[in-house]
Amino acid sequence: MNLSRTVAELESRQAGRKLFREYAKIYDPDKPEIIGAYPWQVEFHNAGDINIERMVIAGSRTGKTQCAAAETACHATGAYPSWWKGRKFEKPVSVWCGSESNESSRDIIQLALLGPEGSHGTGWIPKSAIVGKVKYRQAGVSEVVDTIKVKHSSGGVSTISMKTYEQGRKKWQGTKKDVIWLDEESPMDIYTEAMTRTLDAKGITYVTFTPLQGPTELVVHFLQAKSPGIYYKNVTWDDAPHLDKEQKDHLWNSYSEYERDTRVSGLPMMGSGLIFPIADEKIIVEPFEMPHHFVRINGIDFGIDHPGAGVFCAWDRDGDTFYIYDAYKKSGETTVYHADAMKKHGNWIPNAWPADGLIRDKGSGVQLKNLYKKKGLFMLKDYARYQEKEKAAHVEPGLIEMLEYMRTGRLKVFSTCGMWFEEKRLYHRKDGKVVALNDDIMSASRYAFVMRRMAITKPYPVQKKGPRGPILGMRRWKLHS
Repeated sequence: MNLSRTVAELESRQAGRKLFREYAKIYDPDKPEIIGAYPWQVEFHNAGDINIERMVIAGSRTGKTQCAAAETACHATGAYPSWWKGRKFEKPVSVWCGSESNESSRDIIQLALLGPEGSHGTGWIPKSAIVGKVKYRQAGVSEVVDTIKVKHSSGGVSTISMKTYEQGRKKWQGTKKDVIWLDEESPMDIYTEAMTRTLDAKGITYVTFTPLQGPTELVVHFLQAKSPGIYYKNVTWDDAPHLDKEQKDHLWNSYSEYERDTRVSGLPMMGSGLIFPIADEKIIVEPFEMPHHFVRINGIDFGIDHPGAGVFCAWDRDGDTFYIYDAYKKSGETTVYHADAMKKHGNWIPNAWPADGLIRDKGSGVQLKNLYKKKGLFMLKDYARYQEKEKAAHVEPGLIEMLEYMRTGRLKVFSTCGMWFEEKRLYHRKDGKVVALNDDIMSASRYAFVMRRMAITKPYPVQKKGPRGPILGMRRWKLHS
């Protein structure tokens, strides 16, 4: 027996099982030694169940390409991890993978799917699943893969074809496709062609990139989505445990000042500016137990034609510091679901709500805020407004004061409120007006903040009174009088 050859073969087999090894579990920060899919990656994959268009806008080196490559391998092989709740294909699929150029196709997508040249099968596609030899193309660049054949669990063979944006829109016309992955931002006309290819097959499209070009047409398409089935995920360095402080410092210093926010947070410069241009680290705090003297209030955004959302807040009146300690957002759910969600920290907490809570439900004819009240929530009497005697709810005064609280260290958000920070990073104005899309948690936060004057402390438990008997002293007085 040749020991070195045996060891090499075992290492090769281990490397060829990357998909099953690294995606078998979900990453647990309390057990960092165990490799697994990051929580944001799991969320992105599972969102494919109901969304035919998905996008990751992310900081550099966060794992966005690896995430999409892993999903592509899952669809091509038909092998999915046990935690997978996203889209599944029970038959072989036809896939297009798009890159900016032949070089980026070879150095990024091809490397992620196959592994280095000469070591194919060490990427996300297992070596045992690669059928025959990959097909190369004459592209003026060496070793550029054109087509990969992959064994599907159903017994058939999936086909993955590589394409580039530099080929132009016409090269993206053709037959229907089940899966299209675009790595880095494509021109909008190519994205439209790609989407058209998936319509007949009822397929899916996902895009992964760092938005260095700002609020392009493709970015706006996702961030201001006006129809269901479109999903985006913002990923920052904080979501990438594989980046240690030394790596982050090195990368930070290597980037130009103007591109740092985008490289770190995947944050495009939006319109005429962000509403809260404050770095996350300026307002983030680690969770702690709220003292009893902190008054509490929740904020609700009902989600009539968009996701319902809520925030849970506490206000330290003595120090005049406002804390947001929890948040949630969910689409496609009923009043019962949202009402139960808002009881998470107690049904004694008053809930601030917007003016559309006065709209009557089409089915019952009952005002929306009263539907929540019937479900056991403590709803404030009037809708949220900046000043008590205002006849209308003005948006800007509340936002301006929230920004001032952030700047002076008096508005803090728990580090566990990931969805809150995600919305905050992209909350912006266009032509001077607030863009009222993907702002559900931000709106709920503003309702709670401007109505903090109505916040209350947690009631002490009421002591049950025992059976009352005669007072002995009184009884003796009566007996001797």
